[in-house]
Amino acid sequence: YIHVVDLAIGHVKALDRHENDSGLHIYNLGTGIGYSVLDMVKAFEQANNIAIPYKQVARRPGDIATCYSDPSLAAKELGWTAERDLNAMMKDTWNWQKNNPQGYRD
Repeated sequence: YIHVVDLAIGHVKALDRHENDSGLHIYNLGTGIGYSVLDMVKAFEQANNIAIPYKQVARRPGDIATCYSDPSLAAKELGWTAERDLNAMMKDTWNWQKNNPQGYRD
């Protein structure tokens, strides 16, 4: 998971690099930290001071145990790293949803 603002900044940094070097470059933009669904629930609860009812069950067939990005090349070549943590992501997500209950409108 990554905060949308961090992702946007990473895209701008990559575009800036592309202006000076037209070659193909692939960057993983992420925090480099793997979060579980339970991590997400707990962070959302903490960031927004609410309780979310949930039930833990076994992993579904086909679910991967962990998945996260390696943003080290973006840090090295673009000078970019994600700055916002999971709590900031959850707080900003909920604030946006509260202020936009119908979602994004054109």
